[in-house]
Amino acid sequence: MSSDAREWVWEHSSSRGTARLVLLSIADRVADEQCIAWASLTSLAERANASRSTVREALDRLLDGGELEQLDDLTGPQRSTVYRLPLAAKAVANAAGEQKAGDEAAPTDEPEVGVTLRLSALRRYGIRPREVPETSGTYRKPAGPESGTSRRKPAQRRTGNRHKDVPETGTQNRSEPKVNRRYSSSGTAVTPASAWQIDPAAHAWARQQGHLDRLGEEGLAAADAKWRLHRADFKPRSAGAWAADWRSWVAREHAPGRANLYAQPGGMTRAEAHTAALLAALDEPTGTE
Repeated sequence: MSSDAREWVWEHSSSRGTARLVLLSIADRVADEQCIAWASLTSLAERANASRSTVREALDRLLDGGELEQLDDLTGPQRSTVYRLPLAAKAVANAAGEQKAGDEAAPTDEPEVGVTLRLSALRRYGIRPREVPETSGTYRKPAGPESGTSRRKPAQRRTGNRHKDVPETGTQNRSEPKVNRRYSSSGTAVTPASAWQIDPAAHAWARQQGHLDRLGEEGLAAADAKWRLHRADFKPRSAGAWAADWRSWVAREHAPGRANLYAQPGGMTRAEAHTAALLAALDEPTGTE
């Protein structure tokens, strides 16, 4: 089924540049007609021969354009992210319907509503439901044994662009203004990092992964403040993109009070010890005074 997904990307995707390479890399891992695959940011960066930040921006464009979905309720091997190609899955379903019913089944361009995923088939490929403990004050709708929900709903396809000089998936040249995000057909709202708030899902993730116990409430708040400071100049993104970036930051944050590995006995760092040794050598008598 990966060949069908790749063919859809080659023939029908409006993505360009790095976004197209990333989408092809994910389509290459599709296992069945559901067009679902798992991939890590590192593996996508290696396949696309691009930096992690460039791949992250390409994923944002694909998610905003509706050609890719990120299934937060599912996880792949080594807690990798699970993606779905909704438009490719619909094309595969339409092709199967035409083959089965002949001319009676007419394909439609309307997006799918209430997609039901077959989790039993996905488990064979290492994809399983993500286990997140419930927290007080948070309501989670129980999912059936054979159902799954996606975080993003595919945007309705439109004919052409509202602005003929602006590509649907954004500009590929960093020197060009990214006006596509303002006129995105998906309607996904974008906000600056300072306006994004830690949602219950992100807090539950920090508790489940042990980061809350490792950092503590104060340490987690300090990590959040540091993240907002470093992301203050970043361009606005969707809430899902900020949540993923925030989780990556917290996972790398050191615990408060962690000892300096380069500190020498007496509280001096290695550089300070070398400097002190040089100054002491300069003060020693040479006998030529």
